[in-house]
Amino acid sequence: MRLIRSENVGPITFFQLLNRFGNAEAALEALPELARRGGRKKPFKVFSKSKAERELQSIEDFGGSLLAACETDYPSSLSVIADPPPVITVKGHKHLLNQDIVGIVGARNASAAAIRVTKTIANDLSENKIVIASGLARGIDTAAHQAALFGATIAVIGGGIDYPYPRENAKLQQQIYEQGIVIAEQPFGTVPQARHFPRRNRIISGVSLGVLIAEASPRSGSLITARLALEQGREIFAIPGSPLDPRTKGTNNLIRNGATLVESAEDILSVLKYVRLRPLKEPDIPIQPFGRSALADEQEANMARPHLMSLLSPTPTEIDELIRQTDWHPATVLTILLELELAGRIERHVGNRVSIIE
Repeated sequence: MRLIRSENVGPITFFQLLNRFGNAEAALEALPELARRGGRKKPFKVFSKSKAERELQSIEDFGGSLLAACETDYPSSLSVIADPPPVITVKGHKHLLNQDIVGIVGARNASAAAIRVTKTIANDLSENKIVIASGLARGIDTAAHQAALFGATIAVIGGGIDYPYPRENAKLQQQIYEQGIVIAEQPFGTVPQARHFPRRNRIISGVSLGVLIAEASPRSGSLITARLALEQGREIFAIPGSPLDPRTKGTNNLIRNGATLVESAEDILSVLKYVRLRPLKEPDIPIQPFGRSALADEQEANMARPHLMSLLSPTPTEIDELIRQTDWHPATVLTILLELELAGRIERHVGNRVSIIE
C-alpha cells in the first residue's frame, strides 16, 4: 500500500519497481533517488507507514478489506491486464471475483427501452450463474445492478470504498455491499473525480469475460470501456438501436466494427461457451520488464537521457517506438522513463504510451 500510494507511482511503475528492487521496502527506499535522477527538484513524498496503518484501520472499521495482486482472492482475469491495480479495497463477497463475469455499461441518460432490455438481459444472465459487473452510475449501470441483485453483482466505483456516488444510489450501494461486492482502487475516503473514471472502467472490463454496451453516444465513457476491453482481449457485445437516437450511434458503430449484436442473453451465453475454453489474453506490456541482469547503471542512463528526452513530446508515443529509435538497451530506456515518471515529468497512457508533461 505504501508503494502504490506514494507520489507518481502508478500500477505499471509499481510492478517495475518490485521487479527491479525485489520487494516494496527496498523500492520505497529508492524512490527519492530515482526521482532526483529524473530531474525532481522538490523533496519526493513517500507514503508514510502511519498513514498506511490509519487507512488499513479505517477499511477494517468500515467492514472492508484490502486485496493485493499477489493474493489468491484477487481476480485472476484482472491480474493479466497490462496495468492491474496493485491493491484494491473490497467490501462484500470476495468469492464472486473469480466467477464468470460479464460487464454491462451504457448511457447515464438512457432511454426507457434500453433500461428495459438491460434489466431483462442482466436478469437472464444472473439466472445462468453469470455475475454482472458495472460502475454504479446512473442509467444503464443502475439498471444492470438492480436486475442482478438477486443473483450476484459487482460494483466498481470511482472513489473510495466508503463514498456513495452518485448519492441517489447510496441505498443500492449498501445492498451490493450485503449481497454482492464493491471494488475501489482509490484510497479510503476519496471523493470521486472525473480522472478516476477511466481507471475505474479498465477494472470493469478487466474482471469480465466480455462487456455489453447497452447504449452509448459516440463520445461516451462507455466506449472507453469498450476500447479498454478490446485492448484486454475481452469480448465486445452491443445492443443495436434506432439510427434516429444519438444515444445508439456508438453501439451501432461497435456492431459495424465487429462487436456481437445482442438481442437477448442467449446471444452472450452462446459466445461465452467458447470464451471459457481459451485463456484470457496476456498483456501486451510485460508486468515485469526489467531483467535482474539487465539493469541500467547511472552512467549509461545519464548518457541516454538527453536523446530520449528529445524524442518525447506532449503527443503520446509508444514505448516500443522509443526503444526502436535509440541504440540503448531496453532496460536503459525503461529505467529513464521510470525516473521521469517519479519526477512528475512524463505521463503514462493506455496502449504502452508516454507523453511529456509541459
